[in-house]
Amino acid sequence: MRLMRRTPIAPLEYSRRLWLRSWVGGVALFLYLPLLVLIIFSFNDSKRNVVWRGFTTKWYGKVLENESLMAALGNSLTIAFLATLISVVLGTLAAVLLWRFRFPGRAGIEGTMALPIVVPEICLGVAFLVFFAQVGWPNDLIWPLSLGNITIAHVTFCFPFVALVVRARLASFNREQEEAARDLGASEWQSFRDVLLPHMKPGIIAGALLSFTLSLDDFVITFFTSGPNTITFPVKVYSMVRFSVTPEVNAVSALLILLTVILTAVALKMQDISKTNAS
Repeated sequence: MRLMRRTPIAPLEYSRRLWLRSWVGGVALFLYLPLLVLIIFSFNDSKRNVVWRGFTTKWYGKVLENESLMAALGNSLTIAFLATLISVVLGTLAAVLLWRFRFPGRAGIEGTMALPIVVPEICLGVAFLVFFAQVGWPNDLIWPLSLGNITIAHVTFCFPFVALVVRARLASFNREQEEAARDLGASEWQSFRDVLLPHMKPGIIAGALLSFTLSLDDFVITFFTSGPNTITFPVKVYSMVRFSVTPEVNAVSALLILLTVILTAVALKMQDISKTNAS
């Protein structure tokens, strides 16, 4: 078997590739080096982050023993789960509606759904704060700032992402498959359940993981919609950082980074599977 020889690269093309790779590597190093330093110093055997005193894992044990921190993590996981569940239902239905039907005002609805994605979170946070304050006045028992308010705000922020991912998945669907199912006697619900839903499944899973990650990591909107008795994980970490950046704070941040990276990797993997099946 004759081996194929690699085509030589011209000097100008080689220098261009080298410059491009160096630029991308420098940007990646600038973005992720602080996170790497944070993770390294979470194992520092000293309360001062500026000096390395040795390797230890005791800070991770103290994090797990911190009841208030674990309660905040439980609140964040609860909110993320509820927000993801509702966002998946609303986002999937919205994607199917905008993909299947043509009606007046469709472009306006699509633009409105994209607003939570493009509008700065600080604006959304202030808007939710004003809304809940107005709805709860003069009786604060109607809409107390609690987990329910945060969940509603997160659903508003997350479900457009689900709709965007599912809509992209539907673009590769062959409508003739659904028509063939109808010709063979399947009802509209059966054709949706047995034909369209399996095709959307990778997009739904990817959108759900993306929604869960966004809800779990959100700080700005949660900060404006949470009450004094409702503390989420990012808000708790922020309150700890306000006093001092200790290795315990680094350990908490490292755990959150690890969870976010895992969920993001799974979401990207599901998108790759979706693209592969579509092709």
